Amino acid sequence: MPENSFILASLSDWLAPLLVVGALLIVLLFTVGQYNGLVKLRNRFRNAFAQIDVQLKRRHDLIPNLVEIAKKYMAHEKGTLEAVIKARNAAESALSGLSPEHSGGMKKLMEAEGGLSSVMGRLFALSEAYPDLRANENMKQLSEELTSTENKVAFSRQGYNDAVMHYNTKRELFPSSIIAGLFKFGPAVMFEVTDESEREAVKVDFD
Repeated sequence: MPENSFILASLSDWLAPLLVVGALLIVLLFTVGQYNGLVKLRNRFRNAFAQIDVQLKRRHDLIPNLVEIAKKYMAHEKGTLEAVIKARNAAESALSGLSPEHSGGMKKLMEAEGGLSSVMGRLFALSEAYPDLRANENMKQLSEELTSTENKVAFSRQGYNDAVMHYNTKRELFPSSIIAGLFKFGPAVMFEVTDESEREAVKVDFD
């Protein structure tokens, strides 16, 4: 009987460290899995925002060329043309170096892009009164490129918001929320439409 007790005690001494090591290994594997999952989702929405960044920069590059052509025909609309350039510069500044995890910067960008869309809509509405401008081939080409870019912005924004939703959901749900808190995975900010008039791309028709 004493021999059996000795064997059981020996087994207990041998198993106890293994159980501790096993438990620590499970915790480690869980932590690594949750951490990697958050990293993948974070990289996904960051990449999605990079696609928006590309299209918005393209939009910003097209607008000055369009305004230069419009100046030749819309001499009496100087105020509107200047407002377009001012809004374009504000949007470009808001986008520069922006991280989608910066809530203040994202809010500024959304407001700037909304303002730019509004003033661009006003410009195209005024252009209806200038048939020579509407007939200009360069203006037609730039307008088509701008319309295409606007559509790409809308598509990219949808993909980005989907990626943000998946990331934010994972970082908020238990138990991944514990890992998110430990490793400081902050929330991502959606690129939301703040005005109903922005829900559609700027419509440009120079046919």
